[in-house]
Amino acid sequence: MHVLFFNRSLYPDTSATGQLLTELCEDLVRHHGFQVTVVAGVSLLPSAAGPSAVRRGWLVDRETYAGITILRAHGTRFPKQRFLGRVCNYVTYFLAACVAGWRVPRPDVVIALTDPPIIGLAAWMTARRCHASFVMSYRDIFPEVGRLLNEVRSEPVFWMLEQVNRFLVRRADRVIALGATMRQRLLEKAADPAKTLVIPDWADCAAIVPGPPENAFRTAHGLTGRFVVMHSGNLGYSQNLETVIEAAQRLQATPAIQFVFVGDGATRPVLEAQARALGLTNVRFLPFQPKAGLAESFAGADLFLISLKPGLAGYIVPSKLYGILAAGRPYVAAVEEACEVTAITRQFQCGLLAEPGNPDDLARQILTLFHDPARARELGANARRAAVAFDRPVGVQAYAALCREVTRGR
Repeated sequence: MHVLFFNRSLYPDTSATGQLLTELCEDLVRHHGFQVTVVAGVSLLPSAAGPSAVRRGWLVDRETYAGITILRAHGTRFPKQRFLGRVCNYVTYFLAACVAGWRVPRPDVVIALTDPPIIGLAAWMTARRCHASFVMSYRDIFPEVGRLLNEVRSEPVFWMLEQVNRFLVRRADRVIALGATMRQRLLEKAADPAKTLVIPDWADCAAIVPGPPENAFRTAHGLTGRFVVMHSGNLGYSQNLETVIEAAQRLQATPAIQFVFVGDGATRPVLEAQARALGLTNVRFLPFQPKAGLAESFAGADLFLISLKPGLAGYIVPSKLYGILAAGRPYVAAVEEACEVTAITRQFQCGLLAEPGNPDDLARQILTLFHDPARARELGANARRAAVAFDRPVGVQAYAALCREVTRGR
C-alpha cells in the first residue's frame, strides 16, 4: 500500500497539523507496513534528528525521515502578516507541489490535508493521473475561516475558495472531518453523506500521562505553589485569547492563580502588550515546549483553557483538547454549543464550559475549580478515561482502514 499525502506542514514544524501528520505517517510505516510519501513544504526549522538522506533540487528536494519519503516543494517565504505575501507563498508552494506530484511513483491512495486550502487540487490531479483513490482530510474549512479571522478581505478570493471546496468534496472518494459539526459543514458544501466520515485528532496516551503538578517544569519557571491556569499551543487569531487576558485582570485579587501561555504565534505580541497595558502580574508567557517535554509541561498545569472565536465552530476543531485529556487535567472551554469540544465535554464530564467572549463567565468557571479541588480531580480523572477514545493508535488505525477500504477492488 503506497499512500501519498499533500500538506505543507510536516516534521520538524511545530504546528499541530504538521505534528499530527508526522505521527500518522510514522505509524503507517512502522505499524501497518505502508509505503508513505509526503509532498510537504520546505521547513523553516532545523531537523533535530536530521533526515537520513537529502537530494537537493531546483523546485523539489527529496529526503527520508523515519521511513517516510518527503518531497519538499519550494515556495516563497514572504511574511505571513501581509495578504499578498501569504497568497504568493500559497501559490508558489502549490505550483511546486504539482511538479512534485509528477515525481512520485504511482500511489494507491492520495490524501490531501488543507494547508494551504487549495492543495487538494494538486492531490486530485495526481490521483487522477495515477488512477489512485482520492481522499480529502479537512483540518479547517475555507473561506469561512479566512472571513471570520479577517485573514482575507477579498470577495473574489472567498468565491474561489468556496468553488474549490465544492469541487473537491464532490470528487473525493472519501471526505474526512474532525467532528460531527465539521461533517455537517462539509455536507452543506455538497459532500456525499455516504462518503463523509469523522476521524478525530488524537494524542499519544503513552507519551502524555498524568503526573504530579509540582514538578521540574514548575520549579524551572517559578510556579511552585501556584494554581496554574495554562493555555498551551499556538497563539493564533482563532482562539480569541484577548478574553483570557481580561479574565486574568478580573482575578488579580487572587494572587495564587497564575495564567501561563505556553507557545508562540501571531497574536503573542498583542497579548503581551495587552497584559503590560493592564499591569497584570498574574500572566506569564513561556516559549514553545519540545515534544519530549510535553508530558511534564502538561502535568505542571492545574487547569487548562480552550478558547475559540465565536462563529468558528465546525470550521476549526481545537486539537489541543486531546493532549489535555491524555494529561488527565480538567479544563474550562470557552466555546460555542455547536463546537466539537462542547460535545466531548458533556459526554465525558471532563471540563467546564464558559460563554465564548465573556471574560466574567470565564473567570467564574476558573474560580469554581480553584475553590473545589475535589471536583477538579474528578474532572481530570474523567479526562484521562476519555483520552482512550482519542489515543494515537485509534486514529492511525482509522486512517489505515480507510486506505484499505478505498483501494478495495481497484
